[in-house]
Amino acid sequence: MNFFLAALGVLGVASSGPLIAATLGATSVSALAIAFWRNAIGAAVMAGPVLVRQPRQFGRVTGSEFRWSLAAAVALALHFACFITSLQLTSVAAATALVCLQSGWIAVFQLFRGVRHRWQVLAGLGLAFGGVVAITGFDMGSSPQALVGDLLAVAGGVLAGIYTLAGGKARQTMGTGVYTTLCYGMCAAVVAVLALATGQPLAGFDATGWLGILAITVCAQLVGHTAFNHLLATMSPLLVSMIILLEIPGAALLAAAFLGETLPAGTYAGLGMILVGLAVVVMGQRRSRAVRRSAARLAELGTD
Repeated sequence: MNFFLAALGVLGVASSGPLIAATLGATSVSALAIAFWRNAIGAAVMAGPVLVRQPRQFGRVTGSEFRWSLAAAVALALHFACFITSLQLTSVAAATALVCLQSGWIAVFQLFRGVRHRWQVLAGLGLAFGGVVAITGFDMGSSPQALVGDLLAVAGGVLAGIYTLAGGKARQTMGTGVYTTLCYGMCAAVVAVLALATGQPLAGFDATGWLGILAITVCAQLVGHTAFNHLLATMSPLLVSMIILLEIPGAALLAAAFLGETLPAGTYAGLGMILVGLAVVVMGQRRSRAVRRSAARLAELGTD
């Protein structure tokens, strides 16, 4: 089941960049409007089943759960603002690759918190990020506009890492429906404030613009993000973020197929490096869990 959800999540998030770039390029839709509506609609859709089946769950949210959900929502709102804007300034492939550096930021945050990663995990991360560099190629920062887009995408990756870690904390005790409803709803509210402050419209678009917003919401938000939010209950934030790295080749291929965007020369080599890196990370984490289980069994048996 986790494999199916992971594959569905990758397909959903990989479609995000190409769909957003197409919508921004062909309609009058603003960057923050996309971020607002995908979260507002996502919150409304996720709230329905919870209100029908377990309406009291929202009243049982603890202060700690609410604070972690709020932290995730603010980080997600700023992530969207950075990432969607970057797609107007640089290529889909470069923006997607740089924003997916979130797993590296998670590893850095965990190191500062005293978490010691096995060498396999670190080696896998290094190999996967070598793939990110290969896919991004030497075109990164080739113009002032592209450089700004690249920097925004990097910032989006940092914020995505914070969002994933905060969401993992909240999801330890919260159901998927309650968490995603709160997180998406609060994220939409934060984006609305940002839109008001920057003067970006949230409505008044033509039919094509609304169709683009709907497609982004269904594919990226309801399918992609929700699948990964569910996986956070059974997988570590670092592993989930590593799986999300598959968004890089997926988005590049979709952009090439549907937007005619030229792929960086190292795309296919980068894809192979990312897949091998992911395999090394998964093996390293499985070994870590096996070692912990063995140690726990020895502790239960005692030394006498």
